[in-house]
Amino acid sequence: MKKPVLTFLAAILLMPAVTMAELTIEITSGDDNPTKIAIAPTSVRGLSLSDSISSIVAADLTRSGLFRTIPQRDMLSFPSAARQVRYRDWNLLGAEYLVVSQVAPREGGQMAVTFSLMNITAQKAVFTTTLNGNPSSVRKMAHIISDKVYEEITGIRGAFTTQLLYVTSERGVNRKNVFRLMRADADGAREVELLRSSEPIMSPSWSPDGKEVLYVSFESGRSAIYRQNIATGQSEQLTNFRGINSAPAWSPDGNKLAMTLSKDGNPELYLFDLRTRRFTRLTRQPAIDTEPTWMPDSKHLLFTSDRGGTPQIYKMNVVSGKVQRLTFRGRYNARGRLAPDGRTLVMVHQDDSGRFHIAAYDLVSKLFQVLTSTSLDESPTVSPNGAMVMYATKRGGKGVLAAVSLDRGGKFYLPARRGDVREPAWSPFLR
Repeated sequence: MKKPVLTFLAAILLMPAVTMAELTIEITSGDDNPTKIAIAPTSVRGLSLSDSISSIVAADLTRSGLFRTIPQRDMLSFPSAARQVRYRDWNLLGAEYLVVSQVAPREGGQMAVTFSLMNITAQKAVFTTTLNGNPSSVRKMAHIISDKVYEEITGIRGAFTTQLLYVTSERGVNRKNVFRLMRADADGAREVELLRSSEPIMSPSWSPDGKEVLYVSFESGRSAIYRQNIATGQSEQLTNFRGINSAPAWSPDGNKLAMTLSKDGNPELYLFDLRTRRFTRLTRQPAIDTEPTWMPDSKHLLFTSDRGGTPQIYKMNVVSGKVQRLTFRGRYNARGRLAPDGRTLVMVHQDDSGRFHIAAYDLVSKLFQVLTSTSLDESPTVSPNGAMVMYATKRGGKGVLAAVSLDRGGKFYLPARRGDVREPAWSPFLR
């Protein structure tokens, strides 16, 4: 199966390079029957904040595709506390829920954000909560509010406080490519550069605790796998073998890495034990075995192989070595990622016309669904609450990130202001 590897490497090498390219959100569609919610303007007393809490919460909920927010220009009143709410005003607008909030200063330069979720139909407060923090963390506090509101109404844990890794590229000075490994909030804000290189950066992934990242870089002259501590910026080169060193993935227990190495001649799957520093070869096939990803039990891997004649997704028991083929629909299914429910397999799927889409396959019901309508989709990554899939695609000739909900109700783009962006990796829930 030379196609997945060659396609992947070619795409990276042809990628025009980018720069400081903070992502912007373009919401393209939402659920057919969204919950109608109003986010009243936040009342701020004695402080000057860099961001609008109510605007961030409204953007978060709208981006999920499950909510339709009422514009502030249509609101008949602007309550900031539960006791100020006149339900008649919100019934006239058809609101099902209302969020009210206020900010007050605290000692030591801190601030307190008190917010309430109101059920307009039942005419009562669902909850009232106060968050304490630094004014510089206003965006994070707004995302926490979004998480709490989202979970209360949908019953699904919110993922607005999670983060993304991705790679950008653009043409720098002297027309040389500049590649960057970036980290940002799940809405593309607060972008931070983790690594800059004139050589391609590939396959970023998170450690289970969200404190470290893995990536592949060519900065040593050939592909190698690195590990970087996010807080300190310190990095460690883990592999230096001849040939391919690619696709690293952290086990859920944090003790092992799965990866693809060709040090013995053919791309095979290996385990690297972080405690003993020992490598263990898992596959011995004339075919290409690559793109490993762990299942939640830390005992099984999903991976792509062409051992059956075309690229398909397989499941392996890392102890017994037993392998089971999972996908059969179409000639090309690759880059499998399992949703947190343990049964929804997300992948890159090539349809009969040759276009590459993101698809979801229910391993229990056997339901297969193509989730996207774009044509050069790759690198799917599932949000830790299992609600959304982010992927890389092409738009107007540029590489952009896009997201679609697993029920296909919500869709949005995260294009960079300049250059190309690709290789997204969604973080676990962060503490």
